[in-house]
Amino acid sequence: MLTGWRLTLSKLFIIPQRYVLAIMALFAIANAYTMRVCLNLAITQMVKKRDTGIGSSHYDPDACPDPSDTSNATMTLANFLLRADGGEEKFDWSEATQGLLLSSFYYGYVLTHLPGGMLAERLGGKWVLGLGLLSTAVCTLLTPFAVKTGGATALFILRVIEGLGEGPTMPGLMAMVSKWSPKEERAKMGAIIFGGAQIGNIGGSYFSGLIMHEGSWENVFYLFGSIGLAWFVIWSFLCYSTPNTHPFISDAEKKFLNENVAALKHNKEQKLDPVPWKALIRSWPLLSLIIAAIGHDWGYFTMVTDLPKYMTDVLKFNIKSTGILSAVPYVAMWISSFFFGILCDFCIKKGYHNIRNARKIYTTIAATGPGICIILASYSGCDQTLAVLWFIAAMTLMGAYYSGMKVNALDITPNYAGTTTGLVNGIAAVSGIISPYLIGLLTPQSTLKQWRVAFWVCFGLLVVTNVVYLIFAKGEQLWWDDVKTMGYPKGWKHGPLPARKTDVEKEKSKEEVKQ
Repeated sequence: MLTGWRLTLSKLFIIPQRYVLAIMALFAIANAYTMRVCLNLAITQMVKKRDTGIGSSHYDPDACPDPSDTSNATMTLANFLLRADGGEEKFDWSEATQGLLLSSFYYGYVLTHLPGGMLAERLGGKWVLGLGLLSTAVCTLLTPFAVKTGGATALFILRVIEGLGEGPTMPGLMAMVSKWSPKEERAKMGAIIFGGAQIGNIGGSYFSGLIMHEGSWENVFYLFGSIGLAWFVIWSFLCYSTPNTHPFISDAEKKFLNENVAALKHNKEQKLDPVPWKALIRSWPLLSLIIAAIGHDWGYFTMVTDLPKYMTDVLKFNIKSTGILSAVPYVAMWISSFFFGILCDFCIKKGYHNIRNARKIYTTIAATGPGICIILASYSGCDQTLAVLWFIAAMTLMGAYYSGMKVNALDITPNYAGTTTGLVNGIAAVSGIISPYLIGLLTPQSTLKQWRVAFWVCFGLLVVTNVVYLIFAKGEQLWWDDVKTMGYPKGWKHGPLPARKTDVEKEKSKEEVKQ
């Protein structure tokens, strides 16, 4: 009876289960990012506007003209709603305080990456990922209440808790993807899954702008928190940690994956050894991946976290335009990620370049290209059209990231992908703590010249970290990921790596303890 039920369900799905997982994972990351970035735009409407006129401490002689700053302008519906007695409260937060609040999410985020990856490898990624996003959704729904009752302190604490919940998202997902993605489909699946970040940024920016143009910033958090809850329900029923635990995957697909996915070749009798920390921390290919991720995250978080503030404070777009124009670069990045993913897989299959060179090529495109573009945007001055075009070009080129270093952990360490991804993303996410706060310190009056300095810092980090990656990156499985098969490298002087005890060895240890 049970077998018939599973067979019936398997026939209901037109697309393979690995792509059902990829689509649900796409929405997982999309939800994670909408809940993460909705504050970035909302905060522009939560704080009091500062006087930038002549004689004020915030005066900027190079400021772009503000089309809404007219003495006889008729008050719009949006302004009326924001200024009416029943409208939302405005908070007097400095640029440094705003930077601290925008970075607060990442204080929690960095702490749970590594534990989340290790849990996902032991217990499976389904619930590690699902319950983490569920907690973030609940916190997002509570945000308006928290900020109104406890101000900046309460918002900071709540955002840290959100980060704790979202930290296991990527390592948990990578642990699952390592069990579901054949090597020849990895770049394509990576483009589908990690394109969810751009959907999240697009939806978060666009709908936040629309909501706040006609109403309250509070509704932004209610909308995205509710969507997160709905996703969790669907995820719980449709997705499973491995093909071998999936109740209604077809026999043909299960057989295909077990024959073509390296991580599935470890059956119950071949469980993984403990994490080889001794080799892991000495691995330059992994260390270079961490360094490159730090540079990428600095550039990415600069765009994601602070682009709405730049458009509002410097280019003087209204909130609706800011929401729309902040979303456009991520549309471009999402589309380009598919293009780069398909191109990468095609070139590897045709033998035009190997996997290692592919990761280096696309990582370089995703690092140096955006760095140059954001510098050119800052030198566009008050030419809004040109500045936005450069930002779009920057994020278009950053779409190559998903075919580059983002999937590199699956190449070099498929068996410990959860742990290594947790390590890479966790350390790299420190950029999310430092960059918004540093930008707040570098732009106390939020002037064009101050922002230009912040963009030069971003460019320097992107280039330097990319050079390190080019020197040390690898594209093949590293020896310590499967030492039983590959053996120790010549010149290894740091002792044997820890191995899982066999049942016989466990029994022998118990007897020795008794004696």
